[in-house]
Amino acid sequence: MTTTKKATLSFSDGTPSIEFPVHSGATGPDVIDIRKLYGATGKFTFDPGFLSTAACESKITYIDGDKGELLYRGYPIEQIAEKCDYLDTCYLLLNGDLPDAKQSKDFNWTVMHHTMVHEQMTRFFQGFRRDAHPMAVLVGCVGALSAFYHDSLDISNSEHRMISSIRLVAKMPTLVAMAYKYSIGQPFMYPKNDLSYTANFMRMMFGTPCEEYTPNPVLVKALDRILILHADHEQNASTSTVRLAGSSGANPFACIAAGIATLWGPAHGGANEACLVMLDELQRAGGVEKIGEFIRQVKDKSSNVKLMGFGHRVYKNYDPRAKLMRETCYEVLEELGLENDPLLKIAMKLEQIALEDDYFVQRKLYPNVDYYSGIVQRALGIPTDMFTCIFALARTVGWIAQWAEMISDPDQKIGRPRQLYNGSVRRDIR
Repeated sequence: MTTTKKATLSFSDGTPSIEFPVHSGATGPDVIDIRKLYGATGKFTFDPGFLSTAACESKITYIDGDKGELLYRGYPIEQIAEKCDYLDTCYLLLNGDLPDAKQSKDFNWTVMHHTMVHEQMTRFFQGFRRDAHPMAVLVGCVGALSAFYHDSLDISNSEHRMISSIRLVAKMPTLVAMAYKYSIGQPFMYPKNDLSYTANFMRMMFGTPCEEYTPNPVLVKALDRILILHADHEQNASTSTVRLAGSSGANPFACIAAGIATLWGPAHGGANEACLVMLDELQRAGGVEKIGEFIRQVKDKSSNVKLMGFGHRVYKNYDPRAKLMRETCYEVLEELGLENDPLLKIAMKLEQIALEDDYFVQRKLYPNVDYYSGIVQRALGIPTDMFTCIFALARTVGWIAQWAEMISDPDQKIGRPRQLYNGSVRRDIR
């Protein structure tokens, strides 16, 4: 972060003007450092939703929404998705660089030998109702990890931070699979360390003790890509929650549980589920032939009909992850003999209209990653209520990398947003 420019803020109420340093990052917009604003003027800034506020300095992920660019530690997501697997991506996000062959082998070994959870955790699940939403179960179980692994909770110790990071990355697939198995009344499947990270997860999800489960390499690759594409995404709602919780000194397991709770929101992690519901409703209403009527309703401001899976808070161009997810979607459906899947036909027609219709083009409503990921996950056999759990599994490494970066930042302070108060002024009880 360099400072070569100044910004001057002037006031019309007689408050003296004040200068602020302007910092330039490696790329992206400059930021005006307003940390001394309140002390110097007694005034706050007002920015609901933090649309124009940089709350931290980070080296992990960069998004250029206008270009449709996503970088992990400087590497384009397209290259990572083509040339790396999920665990190499995890190593990159946690350590700053891609691993060499030995580092990759050692990291894989370490993660795969921490996939089991404490045996008492199996009884923890019995406290939940069978019909509990898997995300509710996941929030509770991840938060409870701190009660089982309290030997690495000293957040000021870099070794403890890395141990906790590895444990979270390693155990999250086991917990997600356990949440699923519990919901359908099947026995838990223990990890099998001779499988890859993603193949191991699929076995824990879909295998049973009755027979040996052999993961399909095409489907494993598809799920691995889903994990890569969702591994991190800069300072979104859940990541900001993890950082805010971590700023209080909370242990990493509690912070990740807070991130999972935030991700559960339909405006965040539940978007791919909402997209699939939209496509299902269109199919039941008549399929491709009803798309024209559906689009008219979307354009009608008096209608409550929404086009899910299009547009993004940051991207004002085609979401780069959506292009990769689209490729994966075709590969999976071809492998499973589902090329004529009616949902895919509806999705393709909607995409065509959105890319050609002036209404959507002018508003830059391009398909986002959620648009195709729901179709892929359903084809893999993952039920709709598990979609957000898969998202949480993928995003855990991003959350923990962001948390560790924040903890090691010497400028880190407890988060304390301000407010514009419009309630009653002081008054006395009579």
